[in-house]
Amino acid sequence: MQLTPGQRLRSAVSEAEVIVIRAPAGDIDLTCAGAPMISFDQEPGDARASADAPALLIGKRYSDDEGTLELLCTRAGAGPLATGSGELTVKAAKPLPASD
Repeated sequence: MQLTPGQRLRSAVSEAEVIVIRAPAGDIDLTCAGAPMISFDQEPGDARASADAPALLIGKRYSDDEGTLELLCTRAGAGPLATGSGELTVKAAKPLPASD
């Protein structure tokens, strides 16, 4: 799937929804809870994610190890988010500079 910044995606097997913040060039195999992510205008299927799947947190940014793909979770649901190269992790906040 070709991803572009601002694109909205949803999980086919959970309630999770994301917005693409940063995307690399080329096709990306993006999955959520083991199923491919779908376009926001498509209807999700009848399959459901496992009850013990880790949850995606609303308002958190998820990125790959290289920092080339970044997604913002807009609706919580079962995860994890993953690509062919591995699982996406929560992006840590940048520390503020000390004010002495």
